[in-house]
Order: sequence, then structure tokens, then C-alpha cells
Amino acid sequence: MRLVIQRVREAAVSIDGSEHCRIGRGLVVLVGICDEDTDQDIDYLCRKVVQMRLFNDVDGMMNLPLTAVEGAGLLVVSQFTLMASTRRGNRPSYLRASKPDHARPVYEAFVDGLQRLSGIDVSTGVFGADMQVTLVNDGPVTIVMDSHLRDDF
Repeated sequence: MRLVIQRVREAAVSIDGSEHCRIGRGLVVLVGICDEDTDQDIDYLCRKVVQMRLFNDVDGMMNLPLTAVEGAGLLVVSQFTLMASTRRGNRPSYLRASKPDHARPVYEAFVDGLQRLSGIDVSTGVFGADMQVTLVNDGPVTIVMDSHLRDDF
């Protein structure tokens, strides 16, 4: 699994011109899934997202996790293009991106894991939909994670 995590002041997802969901201060997590992703990948990334210290404490240092921020939101959006390969030519290849029969259950398990570990109602896009995501990146703080590039894997 590959994630792009952005600390935001606000974010929203629209589908067909209508707002689907919105959060205030919190995190937007874009999720790319490949066929090799397992429950281990889901558990690892859920723990990392919930525990990652991306919010400022009273001294202005990024020492606080999402769960320590009053009223923080969490928005998760599936994005198969995160699995793109750009090694050859100018047209990205999406062969590593899972098909929906594998990706949807992994995505749903990831969302459920985040909700369980954080205690926050997780907002989501609609899996496979053409979505417009708007956000105000705070900082900017943007972190890229890949569960297949971790030390204990």
C-alpha cells in the first residue's frame, strides 16, 4: 500500500458537482493498493497514520498525533494512480494497481482500522468514483509512505 498523507486546515470531496463530505483541521490520506497488500500492510499503515506526530504542540513543534487534536478530522480517498510506474515512456502504467475485487476490501479494512484505532469517524470518498478533492494543505505537511518499504518487512 502506498499513502500520501497531508495535514490540512480543511478538505472536501465532491462527486458530480455535489459535495460528498468535508472535514476541518485534520489529515487527508490518499490510498493506493496493489495485489501484494495484506492485513499486515493494513495494520502497519493504520498504526503509523494514527500515531504519526504531525500536529504542533504548544511550543510549535510537531509532537502531537491526530488523536491529540480536539475535533480533528480524517478523510480517506482511494487513488489507484498512486501505484503508477513511470519508469518507461511518458504514459504511466497502472499494472501494479489492484483491480476492485482486491482493492475495495483492502481499502474498506484500512478505513475500518483507522476508525477503530483513532476513535474518529473517518470520512471517505466513494471507491472507484470520479472525485474532485479540494484541500488546504497546512504547513505544508505531506508524507509519503509505502508499506513495502518498511524496515521490518
